[in-house]
Amino acid sequence: MKLVFSITILLFTFLNVQSQQKNFIDQPYIEVKASADTLVSPDRIYLDITISEEDTKGRSSVEELEQKMISELKKLSIDLEEQLFVADASSNFKSYFLSGQKVLKTKQYNLLVYKASTLGDVIKSLQDIGIANVNLGKTDHSKMEEFKTQMKAKAVTKAKQSAEAMTNAIDQRLGRAIFISETNSFAYALQGKASGMQIRGMSSMDEESSPNLSFDQFEINSEVLVRFILE
Repeated sequence: MKLVFSITILLFTFLNVQSQQKNFIDQPYIEVKASADTLVSPDRIYLDITISEEDTKGRSSVEELEQKMISELKKLSIDLEEQLFVADASSNFKSYFLSGQKVLKTKQYNLLVYKASTLGDVIKSLQDIGIANVNLGKTDHSKMEEFKTQMKAKAVTKAKQSAEAMTNAIDQRLGRAIFISETNSFAYALQGKASGMQIRGMSSMDEESSPNLSFDQFEINSEVLVRFILE
C-alpha cells in the first residue's frame, strides 16, 4: 500500500511539472539577455602595521613605539576607536611575560582609512617615528552591495528596452515579464589585482612629502536573462 501511494505521488508530481512546462512553452514570448556595469573607487583601505623593537635595534620598546604611533595618528585626525584594531590578540599576552627579558617584541595592528591621501600621510608619519613594517591589505567599498543591486535593476531595464525595440520592429506589443534570472554577477578590481590596489610613488618615502598613492577601481557587473510575453 505504501509503495502504491509513493508511486501515485511521483506520478502526480511528474504530471504537474509537465503541465507547468507546457503552459509556459505554449505562450509566445521573447527572451533577452542584458548586462550593466559601473566603476567605483574604494573608500575602505586597510593597512597592516607591525610594531617591532627590531626596527629601532632595541632602542625603543614596543610600548614607546605604540604611544608614538597613537600620537601621530591623532594628529592626522584618525578615530582610534573606530579605525585602529589590534590584529594579534596574543601580542599583549606575549609582551607581558617577556617584558623583563631581552627579547625583541612585536605587536600587530590593522588601520582603516577612507582616502588614499590619508594613507599616504599615515605611511610617512609612521616612517618618521621608526615604524617601517607597514603593508597594504585589502580595499573595499562601504556601499558595494548597494551598487550590485543597482546594476541588477539597470540590467533588467536594459533588457526591457531591448525587448521593446525588437517587438516594435515586428509590430507586436511587449507584455509582462514572466521570468527574470541573474545569470552572472561579479565585483573585482581592475587589472586582476587580488588586493584591488596599486601603489605609486613609494620611492618617494624618504622625501618630505607624503607618497602619491592611487588605487585600482572596482568593476561591478550584473547580467540578467528576462522573458517577456508577446501580445
